[in-house]
Amino acid sequence: MRRIEELLGNYSNDHQNSSNQSMHLICVPLIVWSVTAALWCIPVPAAILKPGFWFAFTVFFTWMYYWKLSKSLALGALVGFVGFGFINYLLAAKFGLNGLLKIAVVVFVVAWIGQFIGHIWEGKRPSFFTDMVYLMIGPLWTLNKLYKKAGIAI
Repeated sequence: MRRIEELLGNYSNDHQNSSNQSMHLICVPLIVWSVTAALWCIPVPAAILKPGFWFAFTVFFTWMYYWKLSKSLALGALVGFVGFGFINYLLAAKFGLNGLLKIAVVVFVVAWIGQFIGHIWEGKRPSFFTDMVYLMIGPLWTLNKLYKKAGIAI
């Protein structure tokens, strides 16, 4: 069994309730976006770098980990990351970095509340309480659900 299949299987075991799954399909992408938005807002020296540097830096290493686990899921994640980058750029242009950060914090808190509500419905603790690696697997599990509906193999 490939490592990604083992990780996704373990994650799935903690997410059997259909209401919890639906909550995760909404909240996990929102959490990932909010983290990327917060990374976008980390100050950098304007003379040599631009806002979004830490976003790009972190996304690159996250993507490399995903690539190691599953090339097809990594490509899907890359599409999502690029989309999040455009959203962050547009929101920062409209509201400034402070505005983007405020939006990200609100979305992050609300989405995590949703996640924990889902786990109350499930009656199980979140997977990352067992192993922090599942914080990285949650987005791939969500993407894998989309892949299954589209008939794309991981």
